[in-house]
Amino acid sequence: MGNPTTPPALRGASATSRTCTRLPRWRGFSLRIRLTLAATLIAALGLCLAGALLVVSQRASLIRSLDDSARQRALIIAAALDKGRTVQPLPASGDGDDVTQIVDHRGRVIAASGNVAGEPALFRTLKPAPGGEPSVHTAHGVPLGDQGTYRVAAVSTGSAQAPETVYVGRATAQADHSVEELIAELAAGLPVLTALLAGAGWYITGRALVPVERLRRQAAEITATDLHRRLDLPHAADEVGRLGATLNDLLARLDESTAHQRQFVADAAHELRSPVAAVRAELETAARHPHADFSARLPDLLEETVRLGQLIDDLVRLARLDATPGTTLTADVDLDDLVRAEVRRLHARPGVAVVRGRIRPARVRGDADALSRAVRNLLDNAIRYARRRVEVTLDTARGEAVLSVQDDGAGIAPADRERVFERFTRLDDARGRDVGGSGLGLAIVRDVTTHHGGRVAVEGDGPGARLVLRLPLAIYPHKRVLPSSNPRRDAR
Repeated sequence: MGNPTTPPALRGASATSRTCTRLPRWRGFSLRIRLTLAATLIAALGLCLAGALLVVSQRASLIRSLDDSARQRALIIAAALDKGRTVQPLPASGDGDDVTQIVDHRGRVIAASGNVAGEPALFRTLKPAPGGEPSVHTAHGVPLGDQGTYRVAAVSTGSAQAPETVYVGRATAQADHSVEELIAELAAGLPVLTALLAGAGWYITGRALVPVERLRRQAAEITATDLHRRLDLPHAADEVGRLGATLNDLLARLDESTAHQRQFVADAAHELRSPVAAVRAELETAARHPHADFSARLPDLLEETVRLGQLIDDLVRLARLDATPGTTLTADVDLDDLVRAEVRRLHARPGVAVVRGRIRPARVRGDADALSRAVRNLLDNAIRYARRRVEVTLDTARGEAVLSVQDDGAGIAPADRERVFERFTRLDDARGRDVGGSGLGLAIVRDVTTHHGGRVAVEGDGPGARLVLRLPLAIYPHKRVLPSSNPRRDAR
């Protein structure tokens, strides 16, 4: 028992530390040694248990044989006495293994086998079973030779006024000797058999781990510069083969992710080079002509600076989304409020009219800032390519919030509808005019939507482009689902 004054947390920590001090001794062995030791231990325990059961079964069989022999002989003698036959002297074996006595109701021996002639009653404390059936007992410390222990069958015979008891004893020395020999043989054979099993386990385990070691060596040779390499899979479709296939899938994903990251870095560097070069050229010109008036160039310089800031902001947001792909989202966000706020923001812009269609209440679970940025990017993208009009609607269907942004521009060709959501993607002529977007807006929309368990796609066949964002609604067990999320009502 631990010290009762020790806090439970400290007692748990001390127990954990003691466990940790024991584990390294076991971890120091290789997997082959551990598997062999475990298999050998289990085999040794099984063999010991089987040997113990064999010894017990063998002894029980020998004792049962002695009991049957003593019981049968007692019944024969009792039957002879009941018929008035003379059984004196009683037969017995010469080596003293068998002992037979007939004792009257006063405890006097009236007949006995030759090897106990003249001896007093040896088994008088053993009572026969009622009903004339022999009862068998073990008698210890019998003062006869070197035997000592007997299995004795006792049966009653004679009249009720003068009952007699027939005792037939069989020595257990021979049975005990046979059991001892069996134990000696098992004690000599089980270690040898255990050693053979250990050797077989060592060999089999080594053969089974050869493919694993081969996979390990190949995996150790693969570095970040050659992720295109793959492991050689074994021919057998077993656990090792599935492990190798899983490792190859992992390498393929790493290779794809690394290539994606390298392309992203290259594209980011390319996109950053242009505004940085423009700003640097203006600053170098101003440095060479310190007395010149550059006030006319300040708007262009400010525009390049704003573009550079937006690009850096988009890159940081994408990096954050990549760094936290599995973050649990628990905050409730009213998507309809975000959509109304972004539409109001765009009403102040001249040129393209932003029309707000049906906006139904839709509550989702997620990050309000990220969702607001996704909605803003969808609207900005639509305004960039629209001619005169952009229509925004928010509906609910089948447990999802469905945000649709429709413009009246040139539309998106079917071959480009997936490519527009890739990073740094710009369509040359398919979308009419481009006013200098970074190519990250729709990529951020897709990453934010995927992060929130939704999806975004280009739907419809025109005119213009219709981008649809779908997010799962937040449903509470204690609150009814919003009426707008009823599929039957939406169908009507």
